[in-house]
Amino acid sequence: MITAPFLFEELFALFGRNIADYVTLKPLDTWYRFQFADGTHFNYGGSIEDTLAEIRRIAPEDEQGYLELVEASRRIYELGFEKLAHVPFHNPRKLIALIPSMARLGLYRSVWQLVRRYLKSEKLRRAFSIQPLLVGGNPFQTTSIYNLIHYLERAHGIHFAMGGTGALVDALARLMSEQGINTRLNTTVDRICVEDKRVRGVFLDTGERIDADIVVSNTDPAFLYSSMLNDRQSKATAKLKTRFARKSMGLFVLFFGTTRAYEDVEHHTIWLGKRYKDLLNDIFNRKVLSEDFSMYLHRPTATDPTFAPDGCDSFYALVPVPNLSAEIDWSVEGHRLRERMVEALDETILPGLRDCITSDFCMTPEDFQSDYLSPDGAGFSIAPTFYQSAWFRYHNVGEGPKGLYLVGAGTHPGAGLPGVLSSAKVLDQVVPAADIQVADCRTYEVSP
Repeated sequence: MITAPFLFEELFALFGRNIADYVTLKPLDTWYRFQFADGTHFNYGGSIEDTLAEIRRIAPEDEQGYLELVEASRRIYELGFEKLAHVPFHNPRKLIALIPSMARLGLYRSVWQLVRRYLKSEKLRRAFSIQPLLVGGNPFQTTSIYNLIHYLERAHGIHFAMGGTGALVDALARLMSEQGINTRLNTTVDRICVEDKRVRGVFLDTGERIDADIVVSNTDPAFLYSSMLNDRQSKATAKLKTRFARKSMGLFVLFFGTTRAYEDVEHHTIWLGKRYKDLLNDIFNRKVLSEDFSMYLHRPTATDPTFAPDGCDSFYALVPVPNLSAEIDWSVEGHRLRERMVEALDETILPGLRDCITSDFCMTPEDFQSDYLSPDGAGFSIAPTFYQSAWFRYHNVGEGPKGLYLVGAGTHPGAGLPGVLSSAKVLDQVVPAADIQVADCRTYEVSP
């Protein structure tokens, strides 16, 4: 899902291009359907009035409270996204200067505490507090600054790249090619080459050295500082963050097709189980794989029928699970969880699934660790807690040798497509112009 299409439009415009000539970003009418354990549902999306009509249907007493929540989210959005998402935070004075504003907005509260101040319905509290899970956080532990996601959705809607994320990647690849940027795929960067406390390039796992005057890393910072630099090359701040980092949850993802179409299923469905706080506690704190679960169901064929043959559908179902610090045997538990998910969907929103499921395969946290070099198989790098946000998060200016810079989910401002793109915007302010002129050889190495 794309919640800030203007960032992509801006990126293409920097090169004098119109993104519409490369990929179609289609707005969705219904952003999410929340499916509750009692069989009821709540459609979220469209205008404020559309949302209020749904609220009046299931919890009319929360109509005014929702309007107040939107206003609170707007104020947080204006500070947290419009003013801070694209600026560097490696200087602690930036954080100190913001303390009064953060206090006025109550950013010491969790997302859950903020939402429950305005809403009485348990169903609506759950629906409007799940946003931290989209960036790897527990709503009961994530600072309420991440409630800005709610207003980000409200202000700009939710879009889908026709052809899927792959089409968006292809669009970026085409733009890069047109600019003379060379990209090497299927290539693993093993470590950073450092000489005289400055980066001098990278070593590949083949032993090949590629010289460079600056290195921009989009790998997980915890992996960067623990495996791609040696202990003497990292600053104490990076070592402490890596040693004590609280990782995001893991993800179990079931991809599948169906030999029939489910026309009444929305593009995005949040399927909520009976438990909420206790389930999240199992995932993030107790680190146990519960028998029950909640899941996000993606049906791209609702918007783009080319994702499946005529009369068929395409899906993936994503379940938040503990990361690999839980020491779960996924060779056993993966199959069991897959069976529970299929059974639950078969009994609720995908009746007859057992008889029509086809071409299914799974990803577990082990795959995230091996395929993406994500420590503990975390799905979103480090969790977005208060003490892992802003200055406390991994800095965009590398905490190690000169010439090293960080972008991506683990650095400021955080995970999710808007966060990752904003982390790239930060580099405009922190990479010295002299370094850019030296390093502008138009060769970019792509790490896993």
